[in-house]
This record gives sequence, structure tokens and C-alpha cells, in this order.
Amino acid sequence: MKSSQSFFNEFDYYITPSELIEFNYCKRFTYYMKCLNVPQFEENRFKVQKGKEIHSKKENENKQYLRKKLGVIDKKINVDLYSEKYKIKGIVDEVLTLSDNTMAPLDYKFAKFDDVLYKTYKNQMLMYSIMIEEMYNCKVNKCFLVYTRSSNLIKEFNVEEKELKKLKKDIRDYFKVMEGYFPKATSSKARCIDCCYRNICIK
Repeated sequence: MKSSQSFFNEFDYYITPSELIEFNYCKRFTYYMKCLNVPQFEENRFKVQKGKEIHSKKENENKQYLRKKLGVIDKKINVDLYSEKYKIKGIVDEVLTLSDNTMAPLDYKFAKFDDVLYKTYKNQMLMYSIMIEEMYNCKVNKCFLVYTRSSNLIKEFNVEEKELKKLKKDIRDYFKVMEGYFPKATSSKARCIDCCYRNICIK
């Protein structure tokens, strides 16, 4: 369903990884906040606020680790990234140049690794990969996450075409909602319990 009027111009808007994470959590949240501009109440959204605190705190963590094991020959720190093609943007902790002439994003997480590579982390890194390839015209085959609360444990994962395809579809769907498309509600009703839009959302 599409609303009758939309003032959104996709050429003036770039999606960040955190916005796409919220979108995948519940597309209605993006609709109310970004399309209708209904204000949210941060105190009701502990998970997002906690993420902001973590991102700030990690800057003070020890960032020393053995880069020789990763085959790193150069690095750029706190890099502003963007993609004109996909209209996405973000800031990655490090962009690595590897010995095989490829590049890779590296991001620090103020978290312990619990044997699970979360989809939210993965999508964030895949977005960085897309932007790095476009900006530097260099192939990205892998991504690195550093878990600072697990003694700076480094986890590596490969960039898979199937996952990139799904991510690009999510980006297209995001812009559809921004243009006025009314999306289906999340299938997980547990997510509605502490949502700041639960009283106005049509179930």
C-alpha cells in the first residue's frame, strides 16, 4: 500500500547501516519515523541507545592486535564511506589494504564473541564492503570484526554474493518505504512490546 503523498527524494538521502538494521528489525518503525516523521522516544528503545553507548566506549579500548596474521600492508582509520549507486553511507573504524591487493573493512565491537556472527553485524560490514569497492575501485573479499571484550578476538568472514544480493534488495525496499509504501508489520510480536509506535501501528 502506498500513501497518497510523499516528499521524499532518494537523491537527497543516504541510508546508514544503523538505519537498515532498524528497518530489518521492523519495517513499520522506519515508516513511522522516516516517512511520516512521527517522533520516537529514546527511553523506550534501550537496545538502540545501548548500541550508541557501545560505539562511543569502544574508542577507549585497546586496539593493538597482530595485523601480520591478516596480511595487512596499509590501513586507513575512521573512514567516511558512501555509495552514490546505492545511496548508502557510514563510518568504518578501519579500511585495510591486504597483501593480495584487495581491501577489507574492520570494525570494533564492545562485545564478547559468543560463537554467533550476528546478521546485524554482518549486514553492517557488507554495506561497508559495497562502499569500499565503489570508492576505491578495489575488490573486497572478506571482512573483520574485533570483539574487544573477548581480548580483541578477531573474527573474519567472506563476502558472499548471495548475501550481497539480499542486502541490495533490502536497500531497495527501504527506499520504497521512504517513498510512501506501507510495509507489513513484523511477524515477531515480541518486538512490538516496547516499541514507541505500538499505540498507533495498525496490526
